[in-house]
Amino acid sequence: MVNNLKIYNNFNLGRKDTGSIILIGNFDGLHKGHQKLFNKARNFKKKYKLKIGVVTFDPIPKMFFRKLYNYRLSNFDQKIHLLKKNKVDFIINKKFNAKFSKITCFDFIKKILFKKIGPRYIFVSDNFRFGYKRAGDIKLLKSLEKDYRYKIINPSPLKSKKSVISSTLVRKNLETGNLKKVKKFLGRNWCIEGKVEKGRQLGKKIGFPTCNIDIKDYKIPKIGVYAVKISFKNKRKLKGIANIGYRPTFNQKKLILEVNIFNFSGNLYDKNLSIEFIEFIRGEKKFKGVLNLKKQIKIDCKKARAILLNE
Repeated sequence: MVNNLKIYNNFNLGRKDTGSIILIGNFDGLHKGHQKLFNKARNFKKKYKLKIGVVTFDPIPKMFFRKLYNYRLSNFDQKIHLLKKNKVDFIINKKFNAKFSKITCFDFIKKILFKKIGPRYIFVSDNFRFGYKRAGDIKLLKSLEKDYRYKIINPSPLKSKKSVISSTLVRKNLETGNLKKVKKFLGRNWCIEGKVEKGRQLGKKIGFPTCNIDIKDYKIPKIGVYAVKISFKNKRKLKGIANIGYRPTFNQKKLILEVNIFNFSGNLYDKNLSIEFIEFIRGEKKFKGVLNLKKQIKIDCKKARAILLNE
């Protein structure tokens, strides 16, 4: 239980949670397309006096099958926070592993959906696939509605111009550094949460101390420098500049996110920070020496301050 939001790690629901409205999907980033789905579910909740439950998977099945690492738009805590904002009553966070991946689409419907969850309504998107080798789809779910006493709700996807808003579309725009579109599709700034780790203190040595943050399995945005907002412990948002890359001037090989917070002094080691990416400033480059790097950082900071002035 997380602040009155019930979280199940399997499909054995409490009796009060069966017969609910169920949404199935990864909901990575919970973008505006997802939000449209949840808005319709809330209308059903109000009309039929039912609870809303979410079935989601960890890891994301695509990450499991393709052995992907840097892929997520949001971590589990962020997903929970976003689902709470969308008035969800409970979550089934199913561990996706080799055993679960071999369940047939028919067994998923009969043994899990029907016998364990017993939904009244199931909300799914057009591209929903399930069961061994992704054999199940919306057509199959609809064909078995009467047999298993549920109703499929499949709202039309939300589009921006001619593109369907999806987690994949958000990732593509992160790769190109187009944060304005990312914000448009998410309805908020994209944010990485992570713990501050002790690094080699190279930033401090050149006069720009940074917080080094392990990005874990987040999607890697375009390599380079960004204007960012930083928050921790629910305090007011601070402003700063971030570099995500390999620090080629220092011949580093490990990808790292490092953040310089403007007008801040204090020890943040082992603290959890939230980094909101506001605007891409420039790509990463190798400088001839530390003096040239320092000059460029000053220019970057000036640009970042101007960008963040109206944020």
